[in-house]
Amino acid sequence: MNILLINHYAGSLIHGMEYRPFYMSREWVRAGHKVTIAAASHSHVRSKPPTMTGDVTEEEIEGVNYLWFRTPSYKRNGLKRAVNMFAFVRQLRRYRTMLSSHCRDGAVIASSTYPLDVLPAKRIAREGSAKLVFEVHDLWPLSPIELGGMPRWHPFIAVLQWAEDFAYQNADTIISMLPKAEPYMLSHGLAKGKFVHIPNGIDATEWVDDAALPPQYQAVFAAARDRGHATILYAGAHGVANALDSLIKAAHLLRDRPVTTILVGQGPEKARLERITAELGLKNVVFLPPVKKSLMPALLRLSDLLIISLQRCPLFRFGVSPNKLIDYMMAGRPIIHAIAAGNDMVRDAGCGLSVPPEDPQAIADAALRIIALSPRQREEMGARAKAYVLKSHEYRILGAKFLHVLET
Repeated sequence: MNILLINHYAGSLIHGMEYRPFYMSREWVRAGHKVTIAAASHSHVRSKPPTMTGDVTEEEIEGVNYLWFRTPSYKRNGLKRAVNMFAFVRQLRRYRTMLSSHCRDGAVIASSTYPLDVLPAKRIAREGSAKLVFEVHDLWPLSPIELGGMPRWHPFIAVLQWAEDFAYQNADTIISMLPKAEPYMLSHGLAKGKFVHIPNGIDATEWVDDAALPPQYQAVFAAARDRGHATILYAGAHGVANALDSLIKAAHLLRDRPVTTILVGQGPEKARLERITAELGLKNVVFLPPVKKSLMPALLRLSDLLIISLQRCPLFRFGVSPNKLIDYMMAGRPIIHAIAAGNDMVRDAGCGLSVPPEDPQAIADAALRIIALSPRQREEMGARAKAYVLKSHEYRILGAKFLHVLET
């Protein structure tokens, strides 16, 4: 089958996030299909941009054919990001005939987070006699409305809403990472029977051997052990949505307990969080820079306890599928889940404790409860987490499920 995956932000193991398009495509290539990813040359989530030699640059990575389309750069949310989006959609329209040759009698997947790419994707699919699939990462425009505070009357929101409704009404199938989103989609024109939930996942082969962490990281965990401290680790973006103030406040409540809190990553909130930690005089909190993806398994396995948190937001009623949480579970460590959402993988797997978001006391109490368990009980918790992921979140399984949807 010829598969064209359109994802503005698609990355690779070479370029960095986002990784799902690459992992899915690699599984389809391994199954004998021809896969092309159409992506923008500039994305705020990639660590390394592709090298462009024209308006369109072709590159092959582990059997997956990439078509990079030149788009203007931007640094953060705002007008320049919107210009970048429209530029990518314009490139898809401009090169639709060429793109249709990559999906001939197969499938086109519109998967750019925002729904504007489904408009050229519909025409590309028609010209290529291909099935049209709309893959939903987040609900747009609901995300910029409920998370970003944009008014519903804003012209950009109106355009996004029109495109989203168009996608639900015209796609042959909807693949959603959000498990509870079907009622919302039905209310916007989706026909019953077209909704399929396929979550984010992991590549189990990346967890076979732990790469050696730099001495800086090993020293922090060793120092905590030497003091007789258990370690709580947060690894990921330091943004407003991650609600890390609650973790710092929980560390303040635990300042006289044998617990060290470690935050690894980068983001716009990091400097402020470091300043608050210094003002509180906390000696039990350590900030470290982000690690490469290949080092994440070793980092997570060093800790006694892992935490994931998000701000309280009504948008999460449709469910969440954070890559970070799946990595945490694969690491086989107990988890504190401080998220209010329509789904709860930690509760389902029985691999930790779920607490209300943005509640420092609840986080501190949960940490003490888990640390008080015997080593064997904590190991059993971690084993349940890993087994849950391997059963339902390994990309080999998810890729096959996605292919089944494309082929039926």
